[in-house]
Amino acid sequence: MGAGFAGVECVRRLERRLSPAEAEVSLVTPFSYQLYLPLLPQVAAGVLTPQSVAVSLRRSHRHRTRIIPGGAIGVDTEAKICVIRKITGETVDQPYDILVLAPGSITRTFDIPGLLQHARGMKTLAEAAYLRDHVIAQLDLADASQDEAERASRLRFVVVGGGYAGTETAACLQRLTRHAATRYPRLDPRQIKWHLVDLAPKLMPELGDTLGQTALGILRRRGIEVSLGVSVAEVAAEKVTLTDGRVLPSRTLIWTAGVAASPLVATLGAETLRGRLVVRPEMTVPGADGVFALGDAAAVPDLAHGDGAICPPTAQHAMRQGRAVADSVAATLRGRPLRPYVHKDLGLVVDLGGTDAVSKPLGIELRGLPAQAVARGYHWSALRTNVAKTRVLTNWLLNAVAGDDFVRTGFQVQQPATLRDFEFTDAYLTPEQVREHTAALRVQG
Repeated sequence: MGAGFAGVECVRRLERRLSPAEAEVSLVTPFSYQLYLPLLPQVAAGVLTPQSVAVSLRRSHRHRTRIIPGGAIGVDTEAKICVIRKITGETVDQPYDILVLAPGSITRTFDIPGLLQHARGMKTLAEAAYLRDHVIAQLDLADASQDEAERASRLRFVVVGGGYAGTETAACLQRLTRHAATRYPRLDPRQIKWHLVDLAPKLMPELGDTLGQTALGILRRRGIEVSLGVSVAEVAAEKVTLTDGRVLPSRTLIWTAGVAASPLVATLGAETLRGRLVVRPEMTVPGADGVFALGDAAAVPDLAHGDGAICPPTAQHAMRQGRAVADSVAATLRGRPLRPYVHKDLGLVVDLGGTDAVSKPLGIELRGLPAQAVARGYHWSALRTNVAKTRVLTNWLLNAVAGDDFVRTGFQVQQPATLRDFEFTDAYLTPEQVREHTAALRVQG
């Protein structure tokens, strides 16, 4: 279940480890691609095209895996049945012998007035494309407006979340608007204002104090106002109210304040920790025969750190967990013992656009062009098909030579890219509904 980093790595390894006679593998996903999420801010900024970060599953797999186009909305671990809603809206029931749960995460939200109605996310490919259109549309509308108050609200952009996603999104889009301003003769570039807001006291604390301060300095030198220890109190169509009392005229709130496990987790009725499924070090779910869980949806014990720590929801851990679960599935089928998951962090990379970056590979602190080379080299090598690598490299070279493109495609005219429109959190069943559904199937059978 799931075609993120964890699910795709698991499938790829299963195809290599298992013969066709040993197992039939099915992958449930609404889209036949793996989204390379770390590069999504560059899609929003127009540096990369959307298809560059949509890695085709049919190119990267060996065609043994059956792809079921849909999403799991419930799991009955006693009956060993997954309830799947296909992209047509049809509900089907898929029996399983072994289930690998890698449904990923959704944007973590809070009970903030107006948030779901007005905030825009950065979790899906569609959201990135819509967000780019929206930002450019604000420049177009501000340039055409004679109302100074309207101009001020359209040219102020607020990003909530000082983690990697929020920091890179603010940095990449601010760079886009700064360069675009030269193409709008009636706009004063000083009117374009970007705010990065986070409740934490530090920006990207995982980087450490030195690199964190370096990243903070880069953003502030660019003119991005960074407010730490502050969050959002209320969101309206034309203003954002912060918890410190400030009211910012703004028509753009980009919400990247963390993630929460997929609602599919709750349908199992199993024990959770901070919303994630509790699993053993081997990533098996206690009390659920034949069920593995990994990635953002699972609280995988971090044995490298101990003291009850769990692995952070990062792509690096998800990929390695996917390979480890595939080995465990093969071991289960062959009656062999399972191995616990142990992995040491290899480092962090943050691409702030242009020549700005900070990286910490293997504990070595880098800044500027060396950090940029490491960040882009890591992302490029992690892409799983030569087509994806070629597209990304070509886009980077084209952007470096020709600069940014400010074309608005028109997507955002058709549908607003608000959190309410893209999370689909109302699609899942409750544990009781799952049991009722599978009980009805048994009666019919």
